Amino acid sequence: MAIQLVKGTKDLYGSEVLQWQALEQKIRQLCAVFGIGEMRTPMFEFTELFARGVGETTDIVQKEMYTFTDDGNRSLTLRPEGTAGTVRAYIEHGMHNQPQPTKLYYISPTFRCENTQAGRQRQFHQFGVEMFGSYSAAQDAEAISIASTLLEQLGVKNVELRINSLGCTECRNKYNQKLKEFIASHLDKLCDTCKERYLKNPLRVLDCKEKSCQSVIAQAPSVLDCLDEECTTHFQKVQSILKEMEIAFTVDPKIVRGLDYYTRTVFEFVSNGLTVCGGGRYDNLVEECGGKPTGAVGFGMGIERLIMILDQQQQMENDTLIYIGSMGEKGFLKAQTLTLQLRKQGIHAECDTVERSVKAQMKYANKINAKYSVVIGDAEIEQNEIELKHMQEGTKENIALSDFIKIMEQKGHF
Repeated sequence: MAIQLVKGTKDLYGSEVLQWQALEQKIRQLCAVFGIGEMRTPMFEFTELFARGVGETTDIVQKEMYTFTDDGNRSLTLRPEGTAGTVRAYIEHGMHNQPQPTKLYYISPTFRCENTQAGRQRQFHQFGVEMFGSYSAAQDAEAISIASTLLEQLGVKNVELRINSLGCTECRNKYNQKLKEFIASHLDKLCDTCKERYLKNPLRVLDCKEKSCQSVIAQAPSVLDCLDEECTTHFQKVQSILKEMEIAFTVDPKIVRGLDYYTRTVFEFVSNGLTVCGGGRYDNLVEECGGKPTGAVGFGMGIERLIMILDQQQQMENDTLIYIGSMGEKGFLKAQTLTLQLRKQGIHAECDTVERSVKAQMKYANKINAKYSVVIGDAEIEQNEIELKHMQEGTKENIALSDFIKIMEQKGHF
């Protein structure tokens, strides 16, 4: 029996790879506009980094990490999320000595041994942004604006931004105690997992999706009632900036995120019931990992889930602009030349390299969703005129063959 793919992993090839490349290109272009530099950290780190950074009580650390011991008897873990490694790099390379804020992004594989689900694998990929060196609410709003802009540029529909504040450590501790007292009085109605969470980290109960737990959670006290004056002012300022930016949002006191390091602002972008992006502020994490006290905020966006949503909403269009069909030897040679000329101009053009019939070429043009098509033969070359067809609309126009390259440039680069 042939060796098969490991459960929770996936091969990417053909049109899927092109889709990923197009998305990654958009991400890199966006980050350049926002002044964010790329960070590439190792695929594995010392286990202690994630235990300290992500949190001992999280599901990630307790149940989902791929951890192994190397030949030096050191405990190493495949990266389960991107923030902790980026924080380690920020400290280790003295980035705090540079002009602040330091803004970094990554597009990297991530590993969690969890049940596979829609848009999530055991090896999945994250686009993440981490920004260090500012405690200001403006940095929170900028992080949110990056994710909002990308989702808007990609054309993701039905996007809802939900925000909350967990306050500082003191506010969080105060709320944890209040929440624990509430949960204790409803413990018999909660699932077994939440009963365990209640003892270790009551905030995690608010994340539960079980219907029995949801009915209890709906009556839980709000964390916003436990914020001190400084944290309340910070959260109000985040909202004011978002309103000024015309970024719509909903305040949802039940959003806590699944990681222990979050403080103050937390947020999620949801589309059709699926969380496509989540993040928040983590002002204590740099110090927790051995650095100096540093304000920080960031987010992670799952690439697989984002592409799944785009596919469902049919927003990721094929970028083939023109298929150049041919008949006869002269037409065949001309099609090869024109295709290369367009490609050199950054335009996605395709032509026949299998020597199909004209009918088969047009079927192929349909299959690759080419926006336009032409067929070039001896007559077209002699008369210097070709028929340009808009594939979806079915409209046609006659143009001079000598003007073809210029006209296609005008019709758009991808």
